[in-house]
Amino acid sequence: MKKSYDLSQLAWTLSGWTPELWRMQRTMEIGASPSAEVLGIPARVPGSVQKSLRDAGIIPDWNVGLNHRLCEWVENRHWIYETVIPSAWLEDAENIRLVCESLDYSGWIVINNETAATFVGSHVPHVFDITNRLRRKTDNVLRIVFDLPPRWLGQFGFTSRMRDWKPRFNYTWDWVPRLVQVGIAGPIHLELTDGRELNHLRICSEVRDGVGILKVTGATGNASGLSVEVRLLRGERIIAEQSVDAASFSRDGLTLPNLDVELWWPNLEGDQPLYTVECRLKDSSGVEHDFAARRVGFRTIEWRQCQGAPEGSDPWICVVNQKPVFLQGVNWTPILPNWADATESDYRQRLEPYRDLGVNCLRVWGGAFLERECFYDICDELGLMVWQEFPLSSSGIDNAPPENEKSIAEMAAIARSYVDRRAHHPSLILWSGGNELEVLGERGKPIDISHPMIKKLAEVCAQHDPSRRFVPTSPSGPSSHVDPAKVGQGQHWDVHGPWKAVGDLEREWTEYWERNDALFCSEMGHPGASSVELIQEYSGEFDPMPANYTNPLWRRTSTWWIEWDEFIREKGREPDSLKEYVEWSQARQAKALSIAVKSLKKRFPRCGGSLIWMGHDCFPCTANTSIVDFKGKPKPAALALSEIWRAGTKEETK
Repeated sequence: MKKSYDLSQLAWTLSGWTPELWRMQRTMEIGASPSAEVLGIPARVPGSVQKSLRDAGIIPDWNVGLNHRLCEWVENRHWIYETVIPSAWLEDAENIRLVCESLDYSGWIVINNETAATFVGSHVPHVFDITNRLRRKTDNVLRIVFDLPPRWLGQFGFTSRMRDWKPRFNYTWDWVPRLVQVGIAGPIHLELTDGRELNHLRICSEVRDGVGILKVTGATGNASGLSVEVRLLRGERIIAEQSVDAASFSRDGLTLPNLDVELWWPNLEGDQPLYTVECRLKDSSGVEHDFAARRVGFRTIEWRQCQGAPEGSDPWICVVNQKPVFLQGVNWTPILPNWADATESDYRQRLEPYRDLGVNCLRVWGGAFLERECFYDICDELGLMVWQEFPLSSSGIDNAPPENEKSIAEMAAIARSYVDRRAHHPSLILWSGGNELEVLGERGKPIDISHPMIKKLAEVCAQHDPSRRFVPTSPSGPSSHVDPAKVGQGQHWDVHGPWKAVGDLEREWTEYWERNDALFCSEMGHPGASSVELIQEYSGEFDPMPANYTNPLWRRTSTWWIEWDEFIREKGREPDSLKEYVEWSQARQAKALSIAVKSLKKRFPRCGGSLIWMGHDCFPCTANTSIVDFKGKPKPAALALSEIWRAGTKEETK
């Protein structure tokens, strides 16, 4: 029988240390030691070190002014999360595991002053057998000690030299300053088991010839005399159920055929009926030894070539339940740089407005992480299809993934973990090798399946999730962007860019999009300023004007999105006020994006979709390509795009 205890319900403290000094302390309450640089403070788990320090008043709000620079010292300490495991939890347990879904990034598990295990890597769960490390009759002190994170994984560098599998974005990107998270970034549990349990559970829901099929596979550990019972429910109503002996289940799995189910549809295309799969491991007397549940939906996803596409090109028309659907939406980036602190409520406050705007697809960008289970649950409910990338991204100097065997094996393990944890979600439509990966030494040429790491990722997806599409990278095909000189030559499949118009929108920008012949555009954008109120709220000691390169406030993230000179070119003068500049910038963004998206959508089914870079800010950028600001308020561009997104395609209105 398996029991699980949620360790987030315990009281945790956090202490900060000169690296390695904590090893010299023998006290059972390290966090209270006078040798600690930061004495024990309350800590929320899951959560980041930075948020706990900010809540305690030890570091300032990094969103204000240049305060983020005052937080960088946090990376240069060892941090210890400490709690006490009650002895009452441990009685009669044969085997005890500590299960951590995400530890960001490396360190040690210490129990009763003895090192029990080490860990490294943010993208996979860590499971530690601590059976022989615990005392059964007294309470036990658990410490999770975080080492110094890698020094630099940020936007600029060499992808081919990346060896540390930690989210890269919060080392700085053009939309977030440096705030390198440290902390317990996911759920954490203590599992007690006698070996009779459900393991490696995989659930696949399909539709064939109009009826549903549910396949469940897994392993059952010590299976003697046990059976596995599977139920499919819609609310409280049982749709189907079946029971098989545990040995047969471990060998062949279980299938529920001929299911009378309703189809799951993307946003604006229909409803999103969801079903619950319950799996129980029982003995002959009916005693339940383990239980697991997953939520699923039933739909078909196919990919067809665009109308008039060049011979041999990739298919970029997404066909859902036999209906071609134009994919429209945004690129999804983390809600916060300290992503461990994002709550389910935070996710709803970002996702529900996208649904209301008319979005039907989100691309989860490869410079971050596997999005939370609650993110996928909400996308299932809202009809938001998800394109999930593995954690690889471009670096500017070179953009090719590493080719050494160790890195390939580690990334393959990450990919298997991603698939195992998220493949049951109906919202998930696509896996991608990563963001803007290119052939080494060939700028503008997307990587393909011949690269050894990408080939391995494709094999993982084919073996563990064969019904779902895998693409090597985004963009993909012969060229990473549309070259006006090559329009009509079949070179533009899935492309990225541009992200900024230069010159007159009515002429150059409009002409560019009218001539664009891409089959899909998974990234394009245009900058727009945040509201006057938001800029002023987070300006700190800085005057927001002038909004140009001389002002440190506008250089906090990137100078790419400053359009001061464009304003002067257009108006023949400098802005009179911040209000005038913001209104001009937001109107320009709305017009530029409307021209682009309207042009792409009217070409459907010659073009399969368009995804804006980017959706929302995780930092109060003065200006950025986001269409939703740091507070979750849509910019005028989002409202203008909503009119286009919510309008039917030409094919639908025939």
